[in-house]
Amino acid sequence: MILVTGGTGLVGAHLLYRLSIENDAVIAIFRTEEKIEIVKKVFSYYTEDYANLFSKINWIKADITDIPSLKKVFENTISKVYHCAALVSFDPKDYYKMRKTNIEGTANMVNFSIDYKVEKFCFVSSIAAIGDAVNGEFVNEENDWNDNGNKHGYAITKYGAEMEVWRGSQEGLNIVIVNPGVILGSGFFNEGSGKMFSQVYNGFKFYTEGITGFVSVKDVVKAMVQLTNSSISNERFILVSENNSFKEVLSNIAECFSVTKPSIKATPLMTSIFWRLDWFLTKLTGKKPLMTKNSAKSSHNKEYYETDKIENAIDFKFEPIDSVISEVCNDFLK
Repeated sequence: MILVTGGTGLVGAHLLYRLSIENDAVIAIFRTEEKIEIVKKVFSYYTEDYANLFSKINWIKADITDIPSLKKVFENTISKVYHCAALVSFDPKDYYKMRKTNIEGTANMVNFSIDYKVEKFCFVSSIAAIGDAVNGEFVNEENDWNDNGNKHGYAITKYGAEMEVWRGSQEGLNIVIVNPGVILGSGFFNEGSGKMFSQVYNGFKFYTEGITGFVSVKDVVKAMVQLTNSSISNERFILVSENNSFKEVLSNIAECFSVTKPSIKATPLMTSIFWRLDWFLTKLTGKKPLMTKNSAKSSHNKEYYETDKIENAIDFKFEPIDSVISEVCNDFLK
């Protein structure tokens, strides 16, 4: 039986669709029922027979930070684990929550996988947990992590989670780690990278010239399944289709929607002023910040990632980002 954590998130939802086609026994854990309907919506983007496939998923209410609930899940004879669950935030106030979910929760998943003799453990990390570029070179899986005081909480906790997974590999657990770039996919248009599509559609005017790696959620899922089903073990792989600027991606989205492209360049000075004003407003209103110091800084960073390792390991081919954006825009309009 296959276990998926984070099944009500972007990667988990698309992964569940693929697993529902290829397998009869899939367990997905969830915390709140509202998001399960979004997963069903994701299934509907793929096929008209989505209800039948969706019914194959065995949903179990559990929390990766709650050991008793996890014990009941692992008593189902789990053979493979896809650990997608994580808390993603650039808000410093969420740092300790992220440590609890991302590090402690991953440690719990690793420990149960060892105790119950899971055959393979696939962990969804992030390029945020990869070391920085050296002398302007492309980033690869061998770049050393260096916490120079500029790392944001999400990066720190994803790196900490990776350390728990590597610890599991030393204790006999067969693991693979994927480090995706910014993941583009359908179904979650009010959170994460999905907000880029809803914001541009609604007339968002600003852009930055920061550069990072982008990848389709379908490619992430495909790589995860192929790696988990392969003999490859104790390796990690960067998943990036293209290194693009935010300006390019936002403009491409606008073209697909036939709306005006973002035309106002947000300079580092502008974003530094905005996050400070936003911080002040959050103090008055208690709302979540629209931009933080870390997210403002990262929007201007220029990082380039190479993907030779995954391409050579399993002869992997990535989908072009313009095709990904076109497909996601079409799903958005549905």
